[in-house]
Amino acid sequence: MGRARQTVLEVAGREVVITNPDKVFFPQAGHTKLDLAKYYVAVAEGALRGIAGRPIVLKRYVDGAEGEPFFQKRAPAQHPDWVETVELRFPSGRTAREIVVRDAAQLLWIVNLGCIDLNPHPVRADDLEHPDELRVDLDPGPGASWDDVRRVALIVRDVLDEHGLRGWPKTSGSRVMHVNVRIERRWSFDQVRRAALALAREVERRAPELATSQWWKEERHGVFLDYNQNAKDRTVASAWSVRPTPNARVSMPLAWGEVADCDPAAFTLVTAPARLAKRGDASAGIDAAAGPLVSLLELSAAQEAAGLGDAPWPPHYKKQGDEPPRVAPSRRKRAASALEKGSGRRQSRQPLITVAKAEHEEDALAGLERWKARHPEVAGRLQVDDVLVDSMRGRSSTWTRIRVNLRHVPEGERPVEEPPDPDYDPWRGLGSVRRGSRAPKTRSNS
Repeated sequence: MGRARQTVLEVAGREVVITNPDKVFFPQAGHTKLDLAKYYVAVAEGALRGIAGRPIVLKRYVDGAEGEPFFQKRAPAQHPDWVETVELRFPSGRTAREIVVRDAAQLLWIVNLGCIDLNPHPVRADDLEHPDELRVDLDPGPGASWDDVRRVALIVRDVLDEHGLRGWPKTSGSRVMHVNVRIERRWSFDQVRRAALALAREVERRAPELATSQWWKEERHGVFLDYNQNAKDRTVASAWSVRPTPNARVSMPLAWGEVADCDPAAFTLVTAPARLAKRGDASAGIDAAAGPLVSLLELSAAQEAAGLGDAPWPPHYKKQGDEPPRVAPSRRKRAASALEKGSGRRQSRQPLITVAKAEHEEDALAGLERWKARHPEVAGRLQVDDVLVDSMRGRSSTWTRIRVNLRHVPEGERPVEEPPDPDYDPWRGLGSVRRGSRAPKTRSNS
């Protein structure tokens, strides 16, 4: 007997077709595309709270959770007349019509396109220039523990409370935690980002051993508060989103009392619907809690008066007038050394080297292990946060770059930088194109 080619689910007064319902989307757990669709029907009340009325980027996993996703900003040319769209203008100056989801039928329609998680913008379709959400992204570095993330989240809560704002925590489905903050729709993207930067710096001031606001990975330690998630055109997986993990974890809203001992592995496609039915949505009150940014912006002004100006933006954004050099500190030091010594003389080796560039993360990690095997004494001197695993933007998907910081290796013992192994280039053969932009987070990500 052949596999079903499609099935129909009735939701929100409409019949929505699910194509290839028996296709396995989570091979290790055995969950199918139909299982994913039924999950979103079951949790639609919570899921819509995070995405309703917002433009949404379609992150499509057409080959399931273990396949490479691609990001689709533009709505498919062929879509039902009951699926809404709105035109956005991006920092590049380009425009695109994106899907706007308002009910469970529209949600199910994008799930059928292969969307596992949901990635909405922090604005509503009726006002695209004034965010109604500030997003705090707590991203642990290699040496940081889940307990560190939870401790930093509780400091974030306290800082927000002191500035008249309420944070709504949620797991990301991995080692990351998010805190969403509803705000009044009065401030621009740049102002919201500046408020997020002020918040990050204040958390770092209170817990310098745990938290960092430093953009460059080589300067980070502990848990990074990614203020740039509030730059225009950035999206983060919303509450109740299923994540592309082997056991289909869910980005779960939490009460603050749950943060100290929560386990992200407890929230999955299987367990989350029962939790919603039994306990309701921990973020049910978020839309009624919009607060002002005035106090955080005053904090930002005070930080600037003390000498803290803007911080680096993502590389594909226009250079800002008061932004510091958009160059990694190690490269700045190398350039300064070159100016001092003269460009014709041999320069001291920079401490950051690239060891692997691969289409898939596991191939890059294998290349790292080969590099360590070639340089065992150097590898033995590395600390956990000296290995930088970067998710990079390719043509339509992400790729992985691995760099090693040799700061803990005496200069005379540092190995010569070798060609990366492997040496993947997503732009090879395309002529002169812009390379090397950082990709949006998709796993520790967000």
